[in-house]
Amino acid sequence: MKQLKILLAALLVSLCPGIHKAKAATNKDKLILAARSRVETSEGSGKFRVVYKKLEWKPSETAIIICDMWDQHWCKGATHRVAELAPRMNEVVSKARSKGVLIVHSPSGTIKHYKEHPAHKRAQDAAKAANLPRDIGKWCRWKSGLEKRFKYPIDQSDGGCDCEPKCKGGSPWRKQIETIEIRSEDAISDSGVEIWNLLEQRGIDNIVLMGVHTNMCVLGRPFGLRNMARYGRNVVLMRDMTDTMYNSRMHPFVSHFTGTDLIVKHIEKFVCPTITSTAFTFRPQFSFKNDKRPRVVFISAESEYKAAESCPGFAHELEMKYGLNCEILQGSITKSGEDRNYISGMEALSKADLVLVFARRRAFQAEQMKYLRDYLDRGKPLIGLRTASHAFDTRGKAPNGHVEWRNFDHEVLGGNYHGHYGRGPVTTVTASAGAKGHPILAGVRMPFASIGSLYEVRPLSRPAKRLLTGTIPNKEPEPVAWTNTYKKSRIFYTSLGHPDDFENPQFRRLLINAVFWAMNKPVPKVTVKAEVSVTN
Repeated sequence: MKQLKILLAALLVSLCPGIHKAKAATNKDKLILAARSRVETSEGSGKFRVVYKKLEWKPSETAIIICDMWDQHWCKGATHRVAELAPRMNEVVSKARSKGVLIVHSPSGTIKHYKEHPAHKRAQDAAKAANLPRDIGKWCRWKSGLEKRFKYPIDQSDGGCDCEPKCKGGSPWRKQIETIEIRSEDAISDSGVEIWNLLEQRGIDNIVLMGVHTNMCVLGRPFGLRNMARYGRNVVLMRDMTDTMYNSRMHPFVSHFTGTDLIVKHIEKFVCPTITSTAFTFRPQFSFKNDKRPRVVFISAESEYKAAESCPGFAHELEMKYGLNCEILQGSITKSGEDRNYISGMEALSKADLVLVFARRRAFQAEQMKYLRDYLDRGKPLIGLRTASHAFDTRGKAPNGHVEWRNFDHEVLGGNYHGHYGRGPVTTVTASAGAKGHPILAGVRMPFASIGSLYEVRPLSRPAKRLLTGTIPNKEPEPVAWTNTYKKSRIFYTSLGHPDDFENPQFRRLLINAVFWAMNKPVPKVTVKAEVSVTN
């Protein structure tokens, strides 16, 4: 009997060599994914903090579903963006497939084109699952009552065409765009029932959704994010392998690409986490060539001053009012633990126009810290907030494979942090001598107050130049904001950054000015229209 089993196995491999290859691929290392979600800071607050969770998935228990990457869309702009997205998507698919991930092609409404394809028959032939949800074959408008209550952050009621003049509607698609290869070991289906059966047959619980359009089909299709999430699959959206149908001339009157980002945030809050293609390609995440927004990357990793809550609100303001593209890299907010010094996504710095650091005593992985050093070596600008003065100083307690930058304060920021005064005294903030007329202070009304403890930072190193001075009773005044030059990089630092500071319009104006000054752009003029909510 044993010899018969060996003979049958050998015969199967000889007849279907791809099966052996796929089986071998499932034995490779796990997929390591940095899954981003957003958690409400307190119930009903309407404010959210960014949370990253490291996922480790077995390739053999994972599928990628490609939604509606048609050969042609009724909107010309959408067709062009799909064509631009497809080559990188095919790269992701190819690398995932080689690891043993099941690839499911779901170009809705075109399945007749593939009726004889073995990948289609594979989906059709999957046995009916015992746990088949009753309405898995239907479109899903909302995952939960909470999502429905908040609704969409963009108005797509006009169909979402961003072209001028607006394109004529219709259904011109006939198949999936040919740039994305379909292999015989893949599956093809636009049926929620077939796809569910196939997943169950293969023991697949982990799903990555990619394709278009996020605010419509990717969310609502029978095989989409909502259905997969509400019926218990571990589902994530690959947020850089997608696009929206959004017209920038509709509410909230932001760029097409900001509209996509708003929908991604909505998904992270109410539906499921998101990841990027970097997990498979090991390259910076994809961006469309027409996305010209200046890119600001936040490195947020501290537990004293609620940076995880303050940074998203400020980033939202920069996005909605000033058209910037903000990415928050959020480290652990715990004071101890194995993941305290873990951060993911620093490759985003390779495309950044500005980096903002709000971290405290962290020693990130060596390969992640290298991105920061390389960024500054290219002469790119940086802003440091409060604990950035000791952001990468763990007092010699860096774990193996992690690195400090203990001289970051003196070398890069131009500071001299050596402690702070006790809590209690209110700091009065005024302009420093000789700072009048500096662009960073434009429109900042002084004096203003901060309840955060005053940092002891005197004397500053050269060529740092004071902008603001803080004073508390019976103590010598201390610099609280200054500029510096590191190699060829423009640097701004402020020891302000207490949560209450972010509620102060004078502090926010200071930071907004600093953002534009650091990028060597004119600071925005203060207008009534600029005063909007920082709810994120």
